[in-house]
Amino acid sequence: MNNLWFFDNVNLFNLLCPHKFKEYKACHTFDIYKKSDYVYFEEDVANKIYLIEKGKIKLGYYTEDGNEVVKAILTKGELFGEKAILGEEIRNEFAQSVDNSTSICPIGIETMHDLMRDNKTFSLKIYKFLGLRFKKLERRLQLILFKDTRTRFLEFMKELCEEYGYDCEKSGDKVIQHPYTQKDIASLIGTSRSNLNVLMNELKEESIINFNRKEIRLIQKIA
Repeated sequence: MNNLWFFDNVNLFNLLCPHKFKEYKACHTFDIYKKSDYVYFEEDVANKIYLIEKGKIKLGYYTEDGNEVVKAILTKGELFGEKAILGEEIRNEFAQSVDNSTSICPIGIETMHDLMRDNKTFSLKIYKFLGLRFKKLERRLQLILFKDTRTRFLEFMKELCEEYGYDCEKSGDKVIQHPYTQKDIASLIGTSRSNLNVLMNELKEESIINFNRKEIRLIQKIA
């Protein structure tokens, strides 16, 4: 996937958003969240799924010691709260707006089940999407638990390269134009922003990466 706004060449927003369907359009609205607003908390009832029209959403949970663990930071076009489709009744994570103006398309789980029941192709795409999402989250959590910060960062770069990367014909570098800040990346790989900054500068000195606010370049191929 070049961008998670697309899934198997299908725009998830166009595919899922109820305002695209006549029978749901009249009663459908978008919800707006400011930075740090919560869409839902752990232990909330899971009766909706959500599509991001614009902005970013952080998914995570808190440990018994009160430490925050970030599972994912999602952007325009991505789906969250999806475990409700599979029968989850109570949330086991929180969802929080990262941007000052995040627009969310909420979809009632009954509406979602109606759409899936009426369209087998659509239903198969959703289940495939869910499978890929769960594998991705499981892999990221395994990296956080068992790998050092450098390895976690380089593995995350490979992941970003698959989603947002392209080849630069002039230099031969892999260019990653991604939607994440350094703070986002630090949260996703389980480190502090200051430690990440030190690591990225070390990798820059080793001519493995180069970076600015808008992009990261992979100068050497990551094994």
